[in-house]
Amino acid sequence: MENKGLLFIPDISGFTRFINESEIEHSRLIIQELLELLLNANQLALEVSEIEGDAILFYKFGDAPNIKDLFKQVEKMFWAFHRHLNTYERGRFCQCRACMSAANLSLKIITHYGEFTDYSVKNFNKLIGRDVIIAHQLLKNNIEQHEYWLVTKSLLPNDPPIDLSAYLHWDKSAKQIESGEVPFYYTQLGPLKDIIPPEPLPLLDLSKKVKVLSVSQDYKTDMITLFHAAGDLRYRSQWQVGVKEIKGIEHILPRVGMRYQAVHEDEQTVVYYSSCSYHPEHIAFSETDEKKETTTYYILEKKEAKLTKLTLTLYLKKSPFTYILYQLSRKDKEATYSQSLINLEKVVEKLNQSEDGW
Repeated sequence: MENKGLLFIPDISGFTRFINESEIEHSRLIIQELLELLLNANQLALEVSEIEGDAILFYKFGDAPNIKDLFKQVEKMFWAFHRHLNTYERGRFCQCRACMSAANLSLKIITHYGEFTDYSVKNFNKLIGRDVIIAHQLLKNNIEQHEYWLVTKSLLPNDPPIDLSAYLHWDKSAKQIESGEVPFYYTQLGPLKDIIPPEPLPLLDLSKKVKVLSVSQDYKTDMITLFHAAGDLRYRSQWQVGVKEIKGIEHILPRVGMRYQAVHEDEQTVVYYSSCSYHPEHIAFSETDEKKETTTYYILEKKEAKLTKLTLTLYLKKSPFTYILYQLSRKDKEATYSQSLINLEKVVEKLNQSEDGW
């Protein structure tokens, strides 16, 4: 075998338990987002051989990369992975087990240099070779923690450079396989999480707005189910009067700051962004148009285990002209909002029967 190259495998740890113990649909969507992030963080022009459930097999033929360049790639993927999880944990709407436990996922990265070749099966480019097997076998090792970077001696024949990063502390170990022993270095990546800059979340600011309308209704369901019914954009056109379609949703799962387009029956398209806060006894979320002229504020209050009150409040930007225009259509607006809450009952009934989620 004449071809040599880098094998680079980022592997999401905790994936199997996450899938087994959580809602399968949201587990799939969360893992999908994370794998896409890892693909987008590829700065070494690595090729993708295949996505293996919870891992990506990257490769690149040619000389072994400089260890510092390799670390920059590891760092970029690790930061993207955890910054995404941190942001989602702070801004997620959903309270299912999958979304609540997503922050516990971790990332390990295996890097190895050796001989292998590729072959094509229709549109798929597969790898074959002894070192491909070795790289996969290294995923199972004696390292107790599950968030590390493993580098084989083929990439790092001498001790790791001390100036690589002050946060990296290296250990030695080896993996015993059928053909012998594979020595490697490894370092924990956990300390890097402490220096990941947080991604700012948009804050709801009502100081420049005035409340013009508020309607309420009780629903015979638990608070989370009502939250799904009112907050899940898939159902919005089924209950909100005047909304024909929701499109252009930025994220697969709802979260603070996501943007989407509401297409109204008069063909007007409005871009909104969202905010949310959660408490076991009440949930508040809002939708503000991109020009920040209107905010619709939803408050869900748990009254009993199967009884929840929803209050929908409309805020307008403080402006005499805007307020006068609103007064001309106030009665129609109140009727529209009240009818929307009535329509929402049907969506709640469907969710109560199907136990559906986001």
